[in-house]
Amino acid sequence: NRPLRVLDIGGGDGRMSAWLAGQGHEVIYSEPAEAMRTAALRRFRVEGVLERIEVLDLPLQALAPDTLGCFDLVLLHAVLEWLAEPAAGLAHAESLVGEGGWLSVLFYNRHSIVIRNLLLGNFRKVASGELSGHPGGLTPKSPLDPEEVRQWLRLPVRHQRGIRCFTDYLDADLRKRRSYEDILELEQRLGTRMPYRDMARYLHLLAGGPC
Repeated sequence: NRPLRVLDIGGGDGRMSAWLAGQGHEVIYSEPAEAMRTAALRRFRVEGVLERIEVLDLPLQALAPDTLGCFDLVLLHAVLEWLAEPAAGLAHAESLVGEGGWLSVLFYNRHSIVIRNLLLGNFRKVASGELSGHPGGLTPKSPLDPEEVRQWLRLPVRHQRGIRCFTDYLDADLRKRRSYEDILELEQRLGTRMPYRDMARYLHLLAGGPC
């Protein structure tokens, strides 16, 4: 019944910030990468929400509750897996959540890297346990075990969903022969069901809320 105060940490191209601002919420978008900020600012102008979004160039560790205050909703999407100390990063994000507020966490799932490499026959890589990405690559430095992340959280986890439970494992030609609607329907059906949820490329956790 009121606009939420939202912090989008590592907001990337600004897609989520733009959508939330378009719903009437008060958004602070923070992104240290200049190229991403430029893309986000372009999006905010095109969608007519620039005046409703405060843009910062700060990394997670520099976002202090003493100066910014606390938020009704904190977004931490595709950030943790790029940090040298993801547990500390998660704790810092939690400190920015106000009483009764929510923390939305999306992270790259370590299990999905294991499955993908097994399907590709990269048995030695899996056996070695060295699953971090190469510098400059798309695989993050710290792919995360879902159970570890759940244990790190102090806020209660209210909802969990796997994002892309099976789509990324499909043969490319087979994927082209299946409709987007059919794939989406099954992804939505399996996303909250174990074991498929924890096999997904990304895990989404929603934590916090009223006591």
